Amino acid sequence: MKKLLLILLFCMISMVSCRKMEIEPIPQPKSVSDIFSQTETSISNGDEIMFKLNSDSTYILKLVDKSTNQVISKEKILGKVGENKLTMYTKSIQSKYLYLVLEGMNKNQINKTTIILN
Repeated sequence: MKKLLLILLFCMISMVSCRKMEIEPIPQPKSVSDIFSQTETSISNGDEIMFKLNSDSTYILKLVDKSTNQVISKEKILGKVGENKLTMYTKSIQSKYLYLVLEGMNKNQINKTTIILN
């Protein structure tokens, strides 16, 4: 009887320990082509955005709630000629539909697009 229990216990342990572990890969953030070339873009927390600038200068990048027109985030960035990349962290933002607005230092709007948070 003891031998049968030992064999049964051994079989159960070997069945559990021989399972293949499934490791899910960590998803890489998707890179968006020029975000201002599209009227609407869907992004998730940690996604990288890219936009093109014509001159080296300081710019203001704002996130504006589409329904209330209230500024949610405002950041000064040092832009360079050509492609500029930024990572968007949106985990704490409550709104789902936003405007992404690029302005010069004199408050003139250079580009604007709609983003949808996933």
